[in-house]
Amino acid sequence: MVKVTYISTDGTETDMDVAEGTSLMQAAVSSGLDGVIGECGGSAMCATCHVYVDASFLEKLPAIDDMEEEMLECTSSDRRPTSRLSCQIESNSDIDGIRVTFPETQV
Repeated sequence: MVKVTYISTDGTETDMDVAEGTSLMQAAVSSGLDGVIGECGGSAMCATCHVYVDASFLEKLPAIDDMEEEMLECTSSDRRPTSRLSCQIESNSDIDGIRVTFPETQV
């Protein structure tokens, strides 16, 4: 299990143990967390799972591919240097303890 902390826009932190191989979007949606929609189901086609990743974890994540790059240009909240689509972040031991913050809006 991988520890993931989701931070809502009001600062509320939710710690979850996420099974390895599960995307951070899947874990959040299946747990009913407000702040992630995941409208496309994890295909990087909608940008409704936009999150801001704690900067200390950015180098541990796979590089942003062309599809994610294109979708990050369509987010409803400001894109930041730490912006990622949570459907493209698969939990694994390298990111144990990762912290992600939800943006103000997803749509």
